[in-house]
Amino acid sequence: MNARSLLNPMKMILRAQDCRQSAVSLIAFALICVSATSASAQALSERGYVEARGQFFFQEAPNDPEQAVGDVLLRQDVFLKAAEWLRFGAGLDLRANSHDQVEDQWRLDFADRSILRPHAAVRRLTATITSGRLTLDVGKQFIRWGRADILNPTDRLAPRDYLNVIDTEFLPVLGARAVIQSGSENFEVVFVPRLTPSRLPLIDQRWTVLPPEAAGITLVDLGNEFPQKTQQGVRWNHVGGRVEGSLSFFDGLQNLPNVRVDAIDETTAGLTRLYPKVRTYGGDVAIPTSVVTLKGEAAYLQSPDEQNNDYVLYVIEFERQVGEWVFDGGYTGEVLVNDRGAFRFAPDSGVAKSIIGRVGYTLGPRRSLAIEGAARQSGDGFYVKGEFSQAFGQHWRATFTGVGLAGEDSDFLGQYHRNSHASIALRFSY
Repeated sequence: MNARSLLNPMKMILRAQDCRQSAVSLIAFALICVSATSASAQALSERGYVEARGQFFFQEAPNDPEQAVGDVLLRQDVFLKAAEWLRFGAGLDLRANSHDQVEDQWRLDFADRSILRPHAAVRRLTATITSGRLTLDVGKQFIRWGRADILNPTDRLAPRDYLNVIDTEFLPVLGARAVIQSGSENFEVVFVPRLTPSRLPLIDQRWTVLPPEAAGITLVDLGNEFPQKTQQGVRWNHVGGRVEGSLSFFDGLQNLPNVRVDAIDETTAGLTRLYPKVRTYGGDVAIPTSVVTLKGEAAYLQSPDEQNNDYVLYVIEFERQVGEWVFDGGYTGEVLVNDRGAFRFAPDSGVAKSIIGRVGYTLGPRRSLAIEGAARQSGDGFYVKGEFSQAFGQHWRATFTGVGLAGEDSDFLGQYHRNSHASIALRFSY
């Protein structure tokens, strides 16, 4: 990275700050326009932040010599309470990046189906209707299932951005979710009309590790083939003092794709992402005791069209809090039921069969420290991440992160052994 590119993040911060007022005005105007309630009944609030992040990799990768990457993100959320029974929410992301991970053209993205991150994207756009025990959320939203940490086998409606496989972020989905609460029981029904895929690592950057067989072959990204299929799920959730748990069923599509390789000529191959059907039967449980809290989560993932493997993912964890310390440890496992030889990007299976752990310590109201890690039971792959966060005043926060990866090229974690890195993020919240 040259001196000019090192200055880009600071320039982008200034541009993002200039965009803040227009972003707030745009979203607020959209919300007010759709509200049919009088102005005296409206309650408008907003929150947001600007964050600049620098990542510094300790080694070059065979397909990516860049060792310094800069990111800037402006995230703005606006909420409108139009009536006691009706609320609106909207969110907007503005991004810039020094390493060609963001699209060149400026457009407002709503679908979250692009290979690169968009410059501007609608992060949230929802209407929430409440009537007695019923809550209905309609629009672009985040839907999360499960109780475990690091790996959630039942979380089928939560695609992620994997441009950096270790530092991921959830993507919203467009759909409707209805929740009926009856005492300690919640019954949830979800309908999603189209797939929102997880965003995969770029084939010409370090988080895509190519096999030796690909040496000398030019790979061309041919994009996605999206099936026309709706997705739906139901979940029963029990919240109680002694035991908490849920059962869920999902019928839809894998947001993590299979990859088809087609020969274009003798030296060129094309890669196409395919999204097979999946049915998931799962559940989770949390049992607090006087010593530890036992948590478990498991799901059976079945491929109705036989385009993918059938397998079981499960997590067993023990959590204990002592003063300002939180200790969490456990095991993630996988049982292959039908191996159909699918070639897929599978970070869920990639961290399975691993011992996992996390330690958190709150040093005070402004500082926190956390360390997490995973080690494959075969000993072929290791991952550890440490993070220290410090707040300054009411608006500023700095976060320092270090990530270490080691192992064999044949292991999902081990293949990234050249991607150990450190990062620093500076956030201004308003």
